[in-house]
Parts: sequence; structure tokens; C-alpha cells
Amino acid sequence: MEAILEICCGLDVHRDNIVACITKGALNCKPTSEIRKFSALQHGLKSLKEWLEKEDCHHVAMESTGVYWKPVYV
Repeated sequence: MEAILEICCGLDVHRDNIVACITKGALNCKPTSEIRKFSALQHGLKSLKEWLEKEDCHHVAMESTGVYWKPVYV
């Protein structure tokens, strides 16, 4: 697979929590990854947003079952 982004995040959204993985690095090098778990409540969503902003991450892919994705998307 060819790298096309220097930083991106994948989210696994559940009813009670969100698992986020940021992968970053130069396109020609092996990337590093960091995984964090956040509450699905408002304070957890705020913490997730702040982390993504701090890391300057603008590309996010999300996996979710049912309607649990809605608070994350808004």
C-alpha cells in the first residue's frame, strides 16, 4: 500500500467509548502510531477534538455500528 497522507486518524466508535489511532510520519518512512481511548460522552468528545487539533490531524476515518457515530460526526 502506498502512503498518501502524513497524518490521519482512525476511529472505532462504540456506545460507551471511542478508540482513536493517529498514524503519522513522512511519506517515505515507516509511520508511528498512537492509540487513545475516549469516553463517548461530551467531555470525551471534547478531549478527542482537542487531541486531533493538537496533532494537526484533518483526515479521519470512522467505523461504527448503529447510530453511535452521530455525536462524533456532528
